[in-house]
Amino acid sequence: MSIGFVMLCHTALDRAAEVARHWAERDCPVVIHVDKRVTRPACDSLVATLADLGNVRFSGRYACEWGTWGIVAATQTAATVMLRDFPKVRHVYLASGSCLPLRPLAELKAYLDSRPRVDFIESVTTEDVGWTIGGLDVERFTLRFPFSWRKQRGLFDAYVKLQRRFGFRRKVPPGLAPHLGSQWWCLTRQTLSAILEDPDRAATDRYFRRVWIPDESYFQTMVRRFSTNVESRSLTLSKFDFQGKPHIFYDDHLQLLRRSDCFVARKIWPQAGKLYQTFLHGEAAGQAAAEPNPGKIDRLFAKAVERRVKGRPGLYMQSRMPNENWENGRTAAAYSVFEGFSELFENFEAWLGKVAGTRAHGHLFAPDRVEFAGGEVVFSGALSDSAAMRDYAPKSFLSSLIWNTRGERQCFQFGPGDQQEISWFISGDPNAQVSVISGAWAIPLFHSNQNFSDIRREAARLQKIEAEHLAVLRTPWTKARVRIWTLAEFVENPMEPLQSIIDEISPRAMRRLTEAPRLADLKGFGQFLQNLRNQGMQPVLMGDFPTGEDPTPAASRRGRPYLVK
Repeated sequence: MSIGFVMLCHTALDRAAEVARHWAERDCPVVIHVDKRVTRPACDSLVATLADLGNVRFSGRYACEWGTWGIVAATQTAATVMLRDFPKVRHVYLASGSCLPLRPLAELKAYLDSRPRVDFIESVTTEDVGWTIGGLDVERFTLRFPFSWRKQRGLFDAYVKLQRRFGFRRKVPPGLAPHLGSQWWCLTRQTLSAILEDPDRAATDRYFRRVWIPDESYFQTMVRRFSTNVESRSLTLSKFDFQGKPHIFYDDHLQLLRRSDCFVARKIWPQAGKLYQTFLHGEAAGQAAAEPNPGKIDRLFAKAVERRVKGRPGLYMQSRMPNENWENGRTAAAYSVFEGFSELFENFEAWLGKVAGTRAHGHLFAPDRVEFAGGEVVFSGALSDSAAMRDYAPKSFLSSLIWNTRGERQCFQFGPGDQQEISWFISGDPNAQVSVISGAWAIPLFHSNQNFSDIRREAARLQKIEAEHLAVLRTPWTKARVRIWTLAEFVENPMEPLQSIIDEISPRAMRRLTEAPRLADLKGFGQFLQNLRNQGMQPVLMGDFPTGEDPTPAASRRGRPYLVK
């Protein structure tokens, strides 16, 4: 007999009994501590279940509330019983009732036999610990914690603030260097007995009674005082999430647990029947003996934590909407926004869809309805063309549209006549490609047959809206790729900017445009702008548009786009 197990149990006692029997029947004594909060009938049932095993003992019971001294006291009591009743035990392995052996016990015995004087316990100084949760590391040892963090959180926080305010500091007992680490360890008889028989134990225990979460520091600190050979690692696989809560292993983690090569895993779901059947009664001996290395699966856990914290790019859940700017990408894929193009060109959406091979929508944020491509009433993901439903959550509408059409580039029109609430969202989205022909909104007014006084008022309103929108696109916080042309400079040479836009939408195609979409009739447009000036409205967003003669597109002249990042 070379190893004994101390088990701390508080729930799923039937599974704890199954594991205890597995160890005891293979000549490994087991001492079980049952949480004092467990009912007497349940505890008596566990005792009766294991009564036929002569190498199973039960220790005195303590209430083991998380973060309190009771867990350490329970461990001390059970370890004392182990050392007293089983003198041939050389290593004592601390486990919980939710632990499960992953490798044959013979391999663990052989591993420890080859390392008879090595203590396996994670034990690092507070300066080297990066996993403490709650903002308390050194203060765990210098403040007092008489209140339960879980049951008396208000008193706990108030007392910590009070001690900080008045500068209260506890003195660490002489000869102790505070260390932290995992609760689950495997210590030699020599080290464990030295800790339990320490002449200064009473004073040390009094000090640690008011340390926060002493089960992560008591043995981790004491082992540095008495051990001659410490390996600062645990033989138990125990993983924690970003909140400091332990990961629970289920049946579908079977191959993951095997890959870790650890001897014991915690924390196992009690209903994971496949895991218990495989590791307690299956052919686990077929595994190749290897050094325990939980780091081999750290990459998967890191991905799980990232997915839990950040989610998938552009995917929002009803149960977990992130704070503003905390999302993992506002949208799921790249998309293009065209402003002024459908006003300047005839049938621009049809031309764009044909040339770029993409889905070209109309004005998705038009005030009366959502103009989906092809005039659809319901689009991918059951998105309705109802303006009221869209305007209830316009950001979610756009995110849903991009998410539902992953793999197909979406393009849509936008302008000052549309709902503007989405402007900031688009400007801060790295997936957005925004192309603007400023002042193009005046072309439909030019072609309208309205009273000129009404046209002047509408032009003033639209120009003010577009000026505010362009200011948003030019802010330092803009992450979208933005190109802005005035109407005058775009009309002079439309092919070059169109070519650059198409190349970005379809970079693999890399084909030269042979023709541009058909321009709207601009004959007399310059005089129209002059008439607006004469009526007291100053059109400034169109650029230097000629008044006397109509502009003629010149393919030889280069356009002058500028990029706002």
